[in-house]
Amino acid sequence: MEQKILRYSGRETTVSYDVTRCIHAAECVRGLPEVFDPTRQPWVEPDHGPSEKLLSVVSRCPTGALHVESAAGESLEPAPRENRAAIEPNGPIYVSGEIEVVTQAGETLLQETRLALCRCGNSENKPLCDGRHSQVGFADDGIVDPASGQPNDGATGGLRLTALPNGPVLFEGPASISGTGQTEITVTKGAFCRCGASGNKPFCDGSHVAIGFAAD
Repeated sequence: MEQKILRYSGRETTVSYDVTRCIHAAECVRGLPEVFDPTRQPWVEPDHGPSEKLLSVVSRCPTGALHVESAAGESLEPAPRENRAAIEPNGPIYVSGEIEVVTQAGETLLQETRLALCRCGNSENKPLCDGRHSQVGFADDGIVDPASGQPNDGATGGLRLTALPNGPVLFEGPASISGTGQTEITVTKGAFCRCGASGNKPFCDGSHVAIGFAAD
């Protein structure tokens, strides 16, 4: 995974922006245009809005491209209370919570509270989404089969994501998964499709083998 992080400092807060993870969901621009203005240089001016509103808006960035910290370098974002995965129609999986992305060998690649997982198979920043689903015309209604869920067994803790070479993203840990307008289902482990070909989206059905999907 690539990173290109820019930092915008104000008197009380600093906003960090990872260019590689932004897919222009535009929550920031809609929520606080006086701070986030793409037509201006610099496009982020933390002092142009109240700190409380800034934190609220940054926390809505679904990809984790934006983060906010104090001038002293301490994170101002609240600790996530639970792990969630929202399936975006024709788009990525937005994951929020206490997230760790690791290699198959167990090496930690990223620790996050918000990120977007590619599920079209075309991102150049796998396993993260880079917006290419729009360019390739990826189509999926984002509906989750309720039968894929299971009763909540009271498990707690973070969500561990493992991107298998040429295969799916394994997930382990308690999480609530929902499609647009759907009741959430509870899972504790499974595999998210990231090749775009599964007939059981958002979950893997082994189609990556049939289509010769290749990814680190």
